[in-house]
Amino acid sequence: MTSNAPATAGTLTIDDVRTAAERIAAEVRRTPLILSDAWSERIGVEVFFKCENLQRTGSFKLRGAMNKVRTLLDGQSVSADDVSLPGRPAGVITASSGNHGQAVAYAAERVGLPCVVVVPETVLAVKENAIRQYGAEVIRCGTTSRQRIELAEQLSTERGLVFVPPYDDPAIIAGQGTAALEVLSDRLDIGTVIVPIGGGGLTSGTALTVKSLQPKAVVWAAEPELADDTWQSVQAGKIVEIGESKTIADGLRSSHPGVITFPLVQKYVDDVVLVGDGAIEEALLHLFLQQKLVVEPSGSASLAALMTVADHGGDRLSSLQSRGPVVCILSGGNVDPQYLANALGRSR
Repeated sequence: MTSNAPATAGTLTIDDVRTAAERIAAEVRRTPLILSDAWSERIGVEVFFKCENLQRTGSFKLRGAMNKVRTLLDGQSVSADDVSLPGRPAGVITASSGNHGQAVAYAAERVGLPCVVVVPETVLAVKENAIRQYGAEVIRCGTTSRQRIELAEQLSTERGLVFVPPYDDPAIIAGQGTAALEVLSDRLDIGTVIVPIGGGGLTSGTALTVKSLQPKAVVWAAEPELADDTWQSVQAGKIVEIGESKTIADGLRSSHPGVITFPLVQKYVDDVVLVGDGAIEEALLHLFLQQKLVVEPSGSASLAALMTVADHGGDRLSSLQSRGPVVCILSGGNVDPQYLANALGRSR
């Protein structure tokens, strides 16, 4: 049994990921690792999908949110009936394009904490409705991650609520790393892990876990060309702010990497693969039509990166093939039904 003490930014290790896995085991679904015959044949090595689209609340975000909320209550009862214990938070607040908001709302509801979620003006109705169904208050603000985070932090102070960051927090990162922990417990011989990147919580947690348990494996971050803040930041060697993004991958529209996640990305991520919106939609349609998996644009970015590398060939493809099995993390399944219908219409 590992320690229950929460990690700090400079001390995050694989033990924190293991502790997170223990802490959230009762609430988080162990999602399947599915072999894709079609992509295995095309690439020449086994290709697997880690199906976080089948996670409770529809995305990997529940892992980090549940870990963070439970760390706030460590040593206390987590019963929703025990709402007046000394030291218990008055509630939680977060900022989200949708999936993280759903996850925090769900986690808060499970332990009886009030919850507020600040979302963009452009939030998808399917995601906003899900947040409200978990009992959270929803506030709309701006179109960039910085705008909604700043408002959430302000309201946190004004209302006495605990701010639950969407990605830039050690407990969030450790929680997100539990998906990779499951992958490597299923197949330790993985050679490449491809993960969608927005603010970097999933990517940094995944990369930390993979490099700790399988140092010879590589981690690729799949990032939309229209929201390339991580790619630009890696090139510049410092955090770059890109402002508003219009990519169809709404969960990856971060305007800048996190101050905690970015150093982990620099240390552990081997490559950032930029993908166009056309490739993301093509990947989404393949997953829906051929794999029978409902995956949102953001969650499809990992397969879009694999498709892009396969189409271009060259050193990236050769090195990927030489390392053995590939895992694409499908990070979420909360697709807008109207978008999916339109995409299917465009594919005919």
